Amino acid sequence: MQEKKAKNFVEHIIDEDLASGLDPSLLRFRFPPEPNGYLHIGHVKAICLNFELGKAYDAPVNLRFDDTNPEKEEQYFVDAIKEDIAWLGYAWDKECYASDYFDQLHAWAVKLINEGHAYVDSQTPEEIAAQKGTPTVAGSASPYRNQDPKEASRLFEEMKAGQHQEGAYVLRFKGDMASPNMLLRDPILYRIMHKAHHRTKDTWCIYPMYDWAHGQSDYIEQISHSLCTLEFKPHRDLYDVFLNYLANSGLRPKQREFARLNLNYTITSKRKLQRLVEDGKVNGWDDPRMPTICGLRRRGYTPASLRKFAQIVGIAKRENLIDASLLEFCVREDLNKTATRAMAVLDPIKLVISNYPEGQQEMLTTDNNPEDLSAGTRKIPFSNTLYIEKEDFREEASSAFFRLKIGGEVRLKSAYIIKAESVEKDAAGNIQIVHCTYDPKSLSGSGRPESQRKVKATIHWVSVGDAKEISVRQYDRLFKTSNPDGDKEVDFITQLNPDSFFAQTAFAEPMLSVAKAGDRFQFQRLGYFFCDQDSKGGRNVFNKTVGLRDTWSKLQAKPQQQTQPLHAASPLDMLRKLGKKFTSLNAEKQEAAADQIASLAKDIPAAVLAPLYNTAIKKTGTRIAVAIVLAAHQKTAVGLDPDAIDFIKKARTDKNSLLIKYAQEVKL
Repeated sequence: MQEKKAKNFVEHIIDEDLASGLDPSLLRFRFPPEPNGYLHIGHVKAICLNFELGKAYDAPVNLRFDDTNPEKEEQYFVDAIKEDIAWLGYAWDKECYASDYFDQLHAWAVKLINEGHAYVDSQTPEEIAAQKGTPTVAGSASPYRNQDPKEASRLFEEMKAGQHQEGAYVLRFKGDMASPNMLLRDPILYRIMHKAHHRTKDTWCIYPMYDWAHGQSDYIEQISHSLCTLEFKPHRDLYDVFLNYLANSGLRPKQREFARLNLNYTITSKRKLQRLVEDGKVNGWDDPRMPTICGLRRRGYTPASLRKFAQIVGIAKRENLIDASLLEFCVREDLNKTATRAMAVLDPIKLVISNYPEGQQEMLTTDNNPEDLSAGTRKIPFSNTLYIEKEDFREEASSAFFRLKIGGEVRLKSAYIIKAESVEKDAAGNIQIVHCTYDPKSLSGSGRPESQRKVKATIHWVSVGDAKEISVRQYDRLFKTSNPDGDKEVDFITQLNPDSFFAQTAFAEPMLSVAKAGDRFQFQRLGYFFCDQDSKGGRNVFNKTVGLRDTWSKLQAKPQQQTQPLHAASPLDMLRKLGKKFTSLNAEKQEAAADQIASLAKDIPAAVLAPLYNTAIKKTGTRIAVAIVLAAHQKTAVGLDPDAIDFIKKARTDKNSLLIKYAQEVKL
């Protein structure tokens, strides 16, 4: 029986509505992007929320384009948004547009005018803003507020007919000029815009404001739960006020808000992303460093990894800053299961095996993906002359260096054990060739005793005679600071990471030369790479998606350690430290350590803990610490997600009795 995941607060709201008598067949959700830019990682959270609710409650989800501003909206953005949502794996029920409702919105605006609830104002934007007052000082009425409805109706029709210039008039709703919510102080419903619309062309020259179009579009489509990010919470009052005047039959929509996704080392403002593109700081909206969905797709991120990220982050009521390493963790986990393994050498040095017959070629067998037995095997060419990474050889090295060194042995991946004997250098003293010998009986998988001999390192390689040149694009985080937009006095452009991109030529096994755009690989020991659309003319281009492990945190910590006193360890670091020594403690100290770990739980949210669910089996102490935190979470009513449940189930079947004990304290 499959365990149910803990519900978020939005699901609790829906469940309460159903318990209060809402017909389940009336549930309907929507995702309402404005087609004025490309979707980004922040939108992924909203997309997943609405479409996953649709799945959970067997309810339809509309895709509605909020196309009320013809100045910035284009059809190609509509097409790009549809492509991104479909790529993420979701299908919408109805494709809708706010512009579909322009006639109805206009009719409702006329109704408000005729009932004395709206008026036409000819003041300047500055005059209107000054009359609004401040949050603590009431606003003052417009001189046109008591306008005769017939006069307002005449002027509004002239606005619609295109008889006035932009800015000459606006239609305003009679709200409450003393309301503490500034949005209720006679908001603008319509403005004049002599711009062609991407769908309605020149039919209209007045366009509704967001607040007038949003709730009414929800009402027309009979959306049951209209979910917005927290910045729209003040708009809810206005949303409800308009519905009070117009919603006289059918289902009345309910707006509720959730925290937007804030990712460190990332900016998601459309305006600022556009500046990056226009200033040439990135190579377009789909640059693999961009947080746009098309950029993430081109980087090599998978739909499953983005959906998983949204699931782990969850839905909250308060804003928080998510570590970008969690997003990288999600794609790394997905690609580990699905990406074909391949060998490529990025910074080569030549290696010659002196006792392997010159001119001989041998086709060796290697796994396509050891995590997926159904992926099968392939053949790779082997010869006496190979490329290996420069960093995998040192002429002189300490005992702590386990890779190749003079007199030392390593295993060549899926091949033989070799021993370094000597080097050739150029006139400047740079090593050009490493001369080795090999053990002919040590072939991996041969079953011979020599093949099972243990050496401390395995390195990747490529046969020189069969190597194919490829282009590799290395990407890093676009910004060098965790919160590049945090200081409003500092131009965010100055926070760009100058080392976020570099390109190089590499040498690869033959398979990579015939890869197709969109194929994903793990370059063994290097990271995950994606075959780019720029591949052509027999020379493939590969974008680095993510490394095999998170190295950014360690790299960032080094300069801080040199210039600043050590900071207190984070709760997660303390958990790891306590877990590392847990099994070596006596019973009394284990009890004290368990109490200390449990006390850390309140500062370790589920999203931060999630990467530890995949801790190696041999790290028993860390797995015990994770179980203790999950048990502590339950005591504060924090539910378990499916991955946490899987972790506990596996822990309960472990051979270590201590781990089993703590896993059993978590209720499933």
